[in-house]
Amino acid sequence: MDYDVFNGDADGIISLVQLRLSDPRDAELVTGRKRDIQLLERVPAKSGDRVTVLDISMRSNLTDLERVLDDGATVLYFDHHNAGEGADHPKLEAHINMAGEICTAVLVDRYLDGAHRAWAVTASYGDNFPAMAERLATGHDLPLPDLKILGEMTNYNGYGATEADLHFHPADLYREMAGFVTPMAFMSEKPDVVGKLTQGYADDFRMAEDSTVMTSNSFGEIRVLPDASASRRISGMFGNRLAQDNPDRAHAILTEQKGGFLVSIRAPISKREGADKLALQFETGGGRAAAAGINHLQISDLDRFVEAFRAAFE
Repeated sequence: MDYDVFNGDADGIISLVQLRLSDPRDAELVTGRKRDIQLLERVPAKSGDRVTVLDISMRSNLTDLERVLDDGATVLYFDHHNAGEGADHPKLEAHINMAGEICTAVLVDRYLDGAHRAWAVTASYGDNFPAMAERLATGHDLPLPDLKILGEMTNYNGYGATEADLHFHPADLYREMAGFVTPMAFMSEKPDVVGKLTQGYADDFRMAEDSTVMTSNSFGEIRVLPDASASRRISGMFGNRLAQDNPDRAHAILTEQKGGFLVSIRAPISKREGADKLALQFETGGGRAAAAGINHLQISDLDRFVEAFRAAFE
């Protein structure tokens, strides 16, 4: 039995698109919304099974990773999030890079010797690494504005508090993309998919632009979005846009939810560090150096978060 386990954002989906173009498999798909990252707990792998894991933190999945390995499955793991102490096992092949400017799709691109470079460029745009996307594209004559839109819209689709918030379930969006040799071919054959996402994004972004500014100064800004599906969908991408527009400032987007907030954190693009360390100070926090999040920040922890944000980025 084969299992493909992947984050439901652009990086996870497109990493799998690349791998399966080079190594087709009839695998069971295990995925969910972007923040649904403890995915290995859903994998009942046993001896002889093959498990591919893409763009989910090894730190958050370590117990189940060790179970899968001890039960005899082999695991191929690609990721760029904070991995903690990681794992070491003869049946594990891990490609982990926690550098500030790297994404999982680029690790896969390197593994495949650039076989599907246009897809890696698309994922880099989606994961908010436009400079890296442009470097990867050098010499390849690619339609970068189109790839940027596709990457960002694929990433936008992954955000939500529940799968009901999403325009497409990530497994369905992967199935739409799978098998297309290039993202250009996908966009040509499936314009309705991209059109649905771009319209949703435009509507949600207009709402976010009117959000409340909690605090704003030279080193960072914290904004608050209302408790709504649109807020949950746009929070991460809105944080990405603010980060691109203000590269020397950190940003936090707090989306109201019962008893607290869903938090998206973006380190300054000029530095790309500190977001994960900030998030990990709170119980449901995690992520990577450049971008991280907290699944539920208690209202009682709000003042502590503001102070920790200041300490991390001032």
